[in-house]
Amino acid sequence: MAFLAKIKSIAAVGIALGLLAGAAQAAPCGDTAAGFEEWKVDFAQQAKAAGVKKKGLAALAGATYATGTIKVDRAVHKAFSGTVESFMQRRGAATIVSKGRSLKKSNAALFNKIENTYGVPPGVLLAIWGMETGFGSYMGKQNTVSAIVTLAFDCRRPAFFYPHAIGALKLVDSGSLTAKSVGAMHGEIGHTQFLPGNVLTYGVGNKNLRDKNTALMSTANFLRGHGWNPGAGYAGNMGAIAGWNSAKVYQQAIARMAESIDNP
Repeated sequence: MAFLAKIKSIAAVGIALGLLAGAAQAAPCGDTAAGFEEWKVDFAQQAKAAGVKKKGLAALAGATYATGTIKVDRAVHKAFSGTVESFMQRRGAATIVSKGRSLKKSNAALFNKIENTYGVPPGVLLAIWGMETGFGSYMGKQNTVSAIVTLAFDCRRPAFFYPHAIGALKLVDSGSLTAKSVGAMHGEIGHTQFLPGNVLTYGVGNKNLRDKNTALMSTANFLRGHGWNPGAGYAGNMGAIAGWNSAKVYQQAIARMAESIDNP
């Protein structure tokens, strides 16, 4: 046993040294624009190995350091501060509920189709849609590729944004995005603000989330993929909502608004 333990220890050291060597070869993250262009060269090789093609790589080459995105990201915790009540007031919950009820009626056929297909009721989709973009009235003006690539470079959460940066470049390859596509400050896309990697996984049809129907069906598909249980009500589906946004006040606000929309 001692011999085996020693062999395992030597193997573990070898693996650790290999990982350290790999880390040393990779371009470091950064807290400012310094080093961003050098990092992109390294990231391009990783993206190519991950299957990104010519158009995606060209979009990466043209990406610029998104100072505005970093500024917003540094203050993101403030957006989800306070009580659920204060958060809902700041985000115009009463207006979201009122318009959500109206849109539920005027788009009844669409929401019936979605619920029959995915088991997700209208209320939660309308609450998310209203919360994220005011029902499509504002989907953002930040360059998507630049935003998400900047966040993959930034030292704060590179591991989280790395797959979304790869996803964005693959969406450029497929034509669902272009190098000039714009969206929210963190690189979210469309009516309900999907991160690019989630578009690849849960987007339906042509994955064009600037199309209302596609965005709502994709959102239902996301919730179902995160464990949505059609018979559990909102209290029993907080885990699926948490998959959409990890902030507790956001989750609770969505559930409350959804309940009000579904049961006026």
